[in-house]
Amino acid sequence: MLPVNFLTDTSTLETGDAVAAIIVAEDGRYLMQLRDDIPRIFYPGFWSCFGGQVSDGEDPVVALKRELREELEYEPAECLKLMGFDFDLSIINGKKCYRHYYLATTTAAEIARFSLHEGAAMQLFTTAEILALPNVAPYDAFALWLYTARGRLS
Repeated sequence: MLPVNFLTDTSTLETGDAVAAIIVAEDGRYLMQLRDDIPRIFYPGFWSCFGGQVSDGEDPVVALKRELREELEYEPAECLKLMGFDFDLSIINGKKCYRHYYLATTTAAEIARFSLHEGAAMQLFTTAEILALPNVAPYDAFALWLYTARGRLS
């Protein structure tokens, strides 16, 4: 079920470069964020990867670590770049932007110590559970599926 007003809201959405973490626990499950139901954000009320916008001139890895610190008080030891999507919105609003995905590994014990500062909830899911949810941000679902299927890609 879609969040209330998802398709009818007319709030301005700010487009820009973004980064996201595919956070994997030692058992292979992924930590996802249930986004706040705020009209001015992309995919309010949807499950998504943790991350956020890259400020002008900011290095993407620095931006990701900042976002994870702000959202979870999480300091990953390493963020390995996995993939990136380029969005050409020039016909719609004159902008081009990207969304880069990074791998961050952790443990369930470490996740238990995270403090959620942004979003309505966080939860560990298997890939199958994520893809079965009715409200997953589509680009994050695609990135997680690609990461899961990475051994099949040629």
